[in-house]
Amino acid sequence: MRTARWLLGLSLLPASISAQAPAGPVATVLPADVQIAAAVLPLPEEFRASAQVLGYRAGNPRLVMLRETDGPFICLASDPAAERFHVACYHRSLEPFMVRGRELRAQGVRDPQVDTVRFAEVKSGKLAMPTQPAALYSLSGPAGSFDPATRTATGARPLFVIYTPGATTETTGLSTKPIEGTPWIMFAGTPKAHIMFVPRM
Repeated sequence: MRTARWLLGLSLLPASISAQAPAGPVATVLPADVQIAAAVLPLPEEFRASAQVLGYRAGNPRLVMLRETDGPFICLASDPAAERFHVACYHRSLEPFMVRGRELRAQGVRDPQVDTVRFAEVKSGKLAMPTQPAALYSLSGPAGSFDPATRTATGARPLFVIYTPGATTETTGLSTKPIEGTPWIMFAGTPKAHIMFVPRM
């Protein structure tokens, strides 16, 4: 049962990443530099310094710009009002899709209707998706996974995703069944099709 619940949460992860938008009551907000240090942890070392970071300010439940760059990745700091630690970084080519998710959720649109709207907009040409594979990296764990003093997140689990819009089992040779340590494809055949890499379940 625990594994089933974990896989359910995992299947929703890309949607939640695209939707960090107004949070609940804001808890203690870490200083901007600490949020930035945590937010870029999922990335390979060579991308961290150039990553743009969105995070939180005291008294504001919405994401705000903490560090603006033109680097290839955009990172989201962990929501201080959330029960769990979660940071994610996605390739800049995914920004229109991610921003649209945040806009829709801010308007009160709920899952799975968010994707219904986005998929329709992709089909109509209103919403652009990357034409090349685009990576997303994340770390998730229980509250307290991140240590502000050492700026490490030893209690968090990594997840790696490569978005390949429209990809299927036939075009990739990948299974749609989750397998630990082996890539598989989720949302096959849709604009949100992506290859999942989960080192540990």
